[in-house]
Amino acid sequence: MGGFFIPHRPSSRTGLNSWLNLFSLPTHPQMPLPSPPAKRAALLSDQAYDLPARATSNAAHTDSPDADLGSRLNLVEQGPLNRQLGPDADGGEARPKAQLARNRAKTPPAAPSLAALPSAALRQVPASANRSRKPKHSGPPKLFVLDTNVLLHDPMCLFRFEEHDIFLPMIVLEELDGHKKGTTEVARNARQTSRTLDVLAGHQGGDIGNGLLLNTTGHREAKGKLFFQTQVLNYALPSSLPQGKADNQILGVVDALRQQHAPREVVLVSKDINMRVKSRALGLATDDYQNDKTLEDGDLLYSGSMALPADFWTTHGNTVESWQQGLYTFYRITGPIVPSLLINQLVYFEAPGEPSLYARVTEIRGMTAVFKTLKDYTHLKNAVWGITTRNREQNFAMNLLLDPEIDFVTLTGTAGTGKTLMALASGLTQVLDDRRYTEIIVTRATVSVGEDIGFLPGTEEEKMGPWMGALDDNLEVLGKTDTSSGEWGRAATNELIRSRIKIKSMNFMRGRTFLNKYVIIDEAQNLTPKQMKTLITRAGPGTKIICMGNLAQIDTPYLTEGSSGLTFAVDKFKGWAHGGHITLARGERSRLADFASEVL
Repeated sequence: MGGFFIPHRPSSRTGLNSWLNLFSLPTHPQMPLPSPPAKRAALLSDQAYDLPARATSNAAHTDSPDADLGSRLNLVEQGPLNRQLGPDADGGEARPKAQLARNRAKTPPAAPSLAALPSAALRQVPASANRSRKPKHSGPPKLFVLDTNVLLHDPMCLFRFEEHDIFLPMIVLEELDGHKKGTTEVARNARQTSRTLDVLAGHQGGDIGNGLLLNTTGHREAKGKLFFQTQVLNYALPSSLPQGKADNQILGVVDALRQQHAPREVVLVSKDINMRVKSRALGLATDDYQNDKTLEDGDLLYSGSMALPADFWTTHGNTVESWQQGLYTFYRITGPIVPSLLINQLVYFEAPGEPSLYARVTEIRGMTAVFKTLKDYTHLKNAVWGITTRNREQNFAMNLLLDPEIDFVTLTGTAGTGKTLMALASGLTQVLDDRRYTEIIVTRATVSVGEDIGFLPGTEEEKMGPWMGALDDNLEVLGKTDTSSGEWGRAATNELIRSRIKIKSMNFMRGRTFLNKYVIIDEAQNLTPKQMKTLITRAGPGTKIICMGNLAQIDTPYLTEGSSGLTFAVDKFKGWAHGGHITLARGERSRLADFASEVL
């Protein structure tokens, strides 16, 4: 047979094993599968990845040919998902009790489920995943009647109501048609809403009379239906309400639907405060559109810094590891404070009679965090373009602004806390001295405090000039820091500074890409989340973006502290490895400005 060895056909299970062992591969340690998640979209714990390898002996394969198969079955059976199988699992039938008992007898003790693990084991979960979610609605789905201003405010609002249904009165479609012309944000939202309604209505198999499924366009989170007003509804409103007004017609539709669909709850959703007041006066359920609000309370906004407890060294000192790397000292901390930390959060320890600690969280792994000490910019030898910081929060901010690993920095604080001055000083140092960036780009929201003064003449930079008074004031301060170069030297320095600073309008940012630029977005509290996203996504390789603003001075209509784009950015970027935030607490402009910020 050409020299080939062909073994005879085995006649027993033992012979089969010996025959297979001729061709078996070398035995390696068997890596156990981690236990499956306890529920959908849950993440595996750190312990599941750190399970030790189990070596399987050759004797186990020879003496018990079914051992490997049995161990694999046990690994599958011990998962928390399989332990939950029963009469209520996925609608399936219950297993026989004898089979369940037999499986329990074979199965080793199960690993703890994800829900049973301490919260500290889940530190690798992103900040967005840890965010608390609203309790799910347990009753029958509601019917929400949308006002026109909700559609104009958020064209994607149709897909934000989860399992509930949406009703659009005919007068809403009529008002929507009247706002679609123009180049404003409202007109764009009206056109986008109209296109969305056209896609939903034109979907194959859609029936307007029975409602259009909202998840047909790929938005799986929207499980309800969209209903249009296809017939005349009878309602009776008080004679004091003019029947021809659109708001009153919508109120009449809500009243008719409430009677028609009783006891189902019918709710009017409107951004118009007066309309909500009238609705409540008529006994109709109403609510504001809350999906655009990042936070309910401005006090809950992430501050970016945290004070370490007074007993920090007592509770964590025994497990602290420290090492020196260049000018910085690193501390590896293990203890109960780690679950409350976020990446790039600034921490500080101040106690009488003990050395202070100012550091930034650079790494979090399970129950372990790494602190990196900060550079002291309050000292004159570390001055940035002649500027030294005056308080703890300013020093935190300067460390974030000058760190090349931080690509996105947000600064919030009251008037006079030094936001613009520090951003400009650090930008000039990194552009002119370190050559890290090629130029500084400054932009801001052109929202006036009072009445508009009309059109401005000149080029783009000349039109933006009146809006950049704060920039000129801070450049004047920075220009006076170098007193040794004389008047001619200062004039040359100012010309050099002006040549590296470009003032751009936000209206022409769409489609641009900034390469190796230092971008400052001033008065960012007046931006919507959509505008903020447009600006941040302009960043190319090597670009750093600084967003600054005072949430107590919002001039844009319909924007609040909870719905501002600055709040949106701070909340979404917290915990990101290349983003940082700090809230400046103390004003340094003057004693008059500080007192006015407190009492006015």
